[in-house]
Amino acid sequence: MAPEPDLKSILRKLQYTDDAKVVEQITEQTRVVHARMAGIRYKLVVMSGKGGVGKSMTTVNLALALARRGQRVGLLDVDLNGPCVPQMLGMRGQPLGESEEGAVPPVGPYGVKVASMDFLLNPESPVRWKGPMDLSPVWLGLTEMNVIREFLSDIVWGELDYLLADLPPGAAADKPPLLAGFIPDLAGAVVVTTPSEVASNVVQKSIAYVRELGIKVLGVVENMSQYRCPSCGAEHELFEGDTEAMCEALGIPLLGRIPFDRVFARTFDKGQPLLDDQYPTVQRFQEIAEKIQMLLAYKKVLAEKL
Repeated sequence: MAPEPDLKSILRKLQYTDDAKVVEQITEQTRVVHARMAGIRYKLVVMSGKGGVGKSMTTVNLALALARRGQRVGLLDVDLNGPCVPQMLGMRGQPLGESEEGAVPPVGPYGVKVASMDFLLNPESPVRWKGPMDLSPVWLGLTEMNVIREFLSDIVWGELDYLLADLPPGAAADKPPLLAGFIPDLAGAVVVTTPSEVASNVVQKSIAYVRELGIKVLGVVENMSQYRCPSCGAEHELFEGDTEAMCEALGIPLLGRIPFDRVFARTFDKGQPLLDDQYPTVQRFQEIAEKIQMLLAYKKVLAEKL
C-alpha cells in the first residue's frame, strides 16, 4: 500500500506555514489511535461495493454472534451521514460516557461496545458539512477523514478480541484506505453481497479495489439468499445469481448465506434485536462467526510458521 502523503511537504508546496500546528495535531491523534488499537486482537472492516445489501445488519449480527461465542467485541459505525447501528441494537439516545482517558462507548447486548455518530446527534438531525467543502468534494472527503480520525482517537475501547467497522454504503473509495491507514494490523475485510447479478458485478470491483490496497478479504457473506416464509419457515429463491461461482473465480471463501427473514428483520428495524440463539437465522450468523474465527486462527498460525 502506498505511504501516506507527507503533510509538511504538502504545506511547503502550497506555501502555507503550519502556524496552527496541524501536522503536530494529526500526528498526535494518529499516535493515540494506534495506542487505542493496541489492545484489540483482530480489527475487521465489513463492506460492500453496493448499497442496500444489508451490510449494517450483517455487521451487527456478526458482532452479536462473536460476543455470543464468548468474545469481547466492539462495533464502530463509520457511516457518518446515515448511522443506523444504534437503532438496530435498541441503543438510540444513549450517550458516550466520559473518563480521563476519553469517551467510553455504551454497551449493548452481550456486552458489545458501540461507537457511532448517532450518539452525538439529535434523533432527527442530519449531519451538515459546512465550510470550504461546499465548494469542492475534496474538502468534504478531508473533513470526513478528520472527523473519523478524531472519533477513533477519542474512543476508549479497552481490551477487545474483535473490533468490527461498519463502512458506509458502497464503501466509498476513500474509506477503506482511510481505515487501513488509521488502524494498524487490519486483519481483513468481510464483504457483503446479494445473489443479484447487479450487486455481484459491483462487489467484484470492490474486492479488486481493497486487494490493491493490501487489505485481505476473509470471505463473502451472501445476504437475502432466499426468502424465509414467516408462516411455514420454507425458503424460496429471490435472485438467480451465483455468488458461489463468483467466490470460486476470485479465490475467496463463501462464508455463508443469510435468508431474507421478515420476522428477523422486523425486530432489528424496531430496535429489538432477536437474541434467541436457537432461531434459524441467528444460527446462520453463528456459523459464519465460527468460520471467521477459524480463518483468523489459521492465518495467525501460518504467519507464525513463516
